[in-house]
Amino acid sequence: MKKFIYTLALVFSLGISFNSAQAADKPAKNPTELTADQAVKLERIKTRVEEIRDMDKSNLTKAERKALRSELRELKGQARAISGGVYLSVGAIIIIILLLILIL
Repeated sequence: MKKFIYTLALVFSLGISFNSAQAADKPAKNPTELTADQAVKLERIKTRVEEIRDMDKSNLTKAERKALRSELRELKGQARAISGGVYLSVGAIIIIILLLILIL
């Protein structure tokens, strides 16, 4: 059983290193370059977040605070979509966790 686990860990680690070796050969894209429209949208999002942060929230009702939280979540999602963030799939996260459990 130990041989099987070690072989499985070796296959996963080699697979990961093979993918990163392939990624090194590809020309690097610059995902941070934004169009003028995207830059304007991102700036509007930043100003709205700053307005919400500077707001006095002690006088707000529970429903208003909940609405602000949902608006902030929506703005965060929009900002991530515009800026092109890094996303991990569920399968990749599971594999990483399994490898960490096996190694430790």
